[in-house]
Amino acid sequence: MADDGMPVSGPRHVAIIMDGNGRWAQARGRPRLFGHHAGAKRVKEIVRACPDLGVKYLTIFGFSTENWKRTQSEVAGLMSLFRQYIRKEARALQAEGVRVRFIGDRPRLDAKLRELMDELEELTKDNEGVNLTIALNYGGRDEVARATRRLAQDVADGKLKPEDVGEETLPKYLDTRVLPDPDLVIRTSGEARISNFLLWQSAYSEYEFIDTLWPDFSRDVFSGLVQSYGTRDRRFGAVSA
Repeated sequence: MADDGMPVSGPRHVAIIMDGNGRWAQARGRPRLFGHHAGAKRVKEIVRACPDLGVKYLTIFGFSTENWKRTQSEVAGLMSLFRQYIRKEARALQAEGVRVRFIGDRPRLDAKLRELMDELEELTKDNEGVNLTIALNYGGRDEVARATRRLAQDVADGKLKPEDVGEETLPKYLDTRVLPDPDLVIRTSGEARISNFLLWQSAYSEYEFIDTLWPDFSRDVFSGLVQSYGTRDRRFGAVSA
């Protein structure tokens, strides 16, 4: 129920921490990158499920600022996978009306990947279907730090007065400034932590921590979580009548 006593509709914006690819592969005696490739295929299915479920915005956690700590071979494999995904899926995403955006700190990513990201954003910028946001080299604390630096520079340049800075100011400097806050955040694989993902934006999001590993996250599982969201009591600090 919403805080006005009316039933909660489905989530407009769902964010997903896609976890468990490596464990899924290892359980099958395969290298971790095998699981990442399986996970990339799952993304396509979930994006295509969004319109029927009423999900307008989907944000997925592809690579975090902490993931650079993984082995060099795994990081290189992931970067190659991201390039392959963009090349392979660009036309399908465009044809299906998906608007693609990337968030995160781009300079550390290789030049070819950044070029492909720019091209895909430009190709899909006029699409009005699902808004797919992919977080690459993204960390919530890093995002807030970068946003704060830009805000501080505007104050220093006289574009913004310190006394005018409030709770509604910082979001205008975040990577997600053109997106609504997520209604529902899902984490797969049985881990119950948010791993530095959308820290500011998810202050009032509903969370689902599920045991399913990401390569096994089917349309049916997604649909069940979206439907379950509608039964929640979202009060945003208020008290139900």
